[in-house]
Amino acid sequence: MIKCIIIDDETHCLETLSLLLKEYCPDVEIAEQCKSAINGLSAIEKHKPDLIFLDIEMPKMNGFELLERFSEIPFNVIFTTGYDQYAIRAIKFSALDYLLKPIDYKELVDAVRKVRSRTHTPTTEQFHLLFDRIQSKEQVFSKIAVPTSDGFELVPTDLIISCKADDNYTHFNIKDRKSILACRSLKDVEEQLTRPFAPFVRVHHSYLVNLNEVSKYVRGEGGYLVMSDGSNVNVSRSRKEALLKLMNV
Repeated sequence: MIKCIIIDDETHCLETLSLLLKEYCPDVEIAEQCKSAINGLSAIEKHKPDLIFLDIEMPKMNGFELLERFSEIPFNVIFTTGYDQYAIRAIKFSALDYLLKPIDYKELVDAVRKVRSRTHTPTTEQFHLLFDRIQSKEQVFSKIAVPTSDGFELVPTDLIISCKADDNYTHFNIKDRKSILACRSLKDVEEQLTRPFAPFVRVHHSYLVNLNEVSKYVRGEGGYLVMSDGSNVNVSRSRKEALLKLMNV
């Protein structure tokens, strides 16, 4: 069983998430429901949960401020939030989990599945990366948290040449070093890296590339890209036109 605590200042959100967990995640035990971050701190101390569902926006103390009370965070965290584009971007770049309200049961099941499959909780560095981004309000994130089999690596985004799908894993092709195998699907990686005016674009169902690292485009049905390290990346026919527009070709 996964012991969890739900922290949210809105009663209907507590009730809804509780019902969804009981219906679709029977291996998750709800130890306590808390309507404030202060009560949440007490509940965490009392129950020592494996997982907390944490609302971001709460009066007096928000979800991020609650977590900053811990020098180390010995539990998994799934943030719950309304649409806050900046906070969601920061969470994605830190490779942490979130659910957008109103919570969809399929997304809930998937988030719990990720927690269940982990052999360790998120690292302190991930949360520090998140807090730094939230506090500084940087519009461009210089590093991304890449989850690996034995932890996480913080990788400068401008060193990423391309990413290749491998079932539920992703190979990161990094400048001047061997690739990193990430415990994330390419879809998850795409959500972390793509945003308005960012250089990353999906060019194939199996590939995501950094446009700044493209050396050449070779025409064909879909064609392919030659990257700065000499590697070739296939372009799907359905994505060719959009890619060429981005490249001003």
